[in-house]
Amino acid sequence: MALAIFDLDDTLIGGNSPSLWLEHLADIGWLDRESFIPREQELVALYAALQVSLEDYMAFCLQPLIGRSREEVDYVAGPFVEEFIEPLIHSDGMRAIANHRAAGDRILVISASPTFLVQAIAARLGIAEVLATELELQHGHYSGRISGIPAAREGKIQRLAQWLEAQGEELSGAHFYSDSRNDLPLLCHVEHPHAVNPDAALREHAERQGWEILHWR
Repeated sequence: MALAIFDLDDTLIGGNSPSLWLEHLADIGWLDRESFIPREQELVALYAALQVSLEDYMAFCLQPLIGRSREEVDYVAGPFVEEFIEPLIHSDGMRAIANHRAAGDRILVISASPTFLVQAIAARLGIAEVLATELELQHGHYSGRISGIPAAREGKIQRLAQWLEAQGEELSGAHFYSDSRNDLPLLCHVEHPHAVNPDAALREHAERQGWEILHWR
């Protein structure tokens, strides 16, 4: 048995769940679309180009949640995932998950996106184990800040190392599937890296290293 680790956004699903979530919050009146969405898209591009940190991105994008309770946010997140995320799930990704399960591998999603979103989406994929970016709660309400090490870039390695120790697991033989140059640190850290619908930088690296390149739909 080995670990089969999956990135989420643009890997298992054909889209970026935080961006889609914010579009939905605009639809239900939790934020102003004209002032908020263009800046979020700008930050997405800068993050993909390694020009801003996840902390910078989250500091902006978590503003609509400030002061809202976990229950209130979860109440909105459930129907959002069902309506907007389920149609974006890659069937090829589901087959990969099924194949790893059949081989007896342990399935883990690790994503830079907020935990409440990742857990809700992973549940739809039949995956119980998740590492994602934790959000700070104060008296049961979101503060607009992250908590602990974000599950992004080198932080994914740190969070995974903590999880492996707590679970008594080993990384030997592990697979990791991702689309993004942001995940090169962890891709280089596992025995079996897989580039899924890779961005240009990841594709170049994967081709140079002889990694498997997958085209999921």
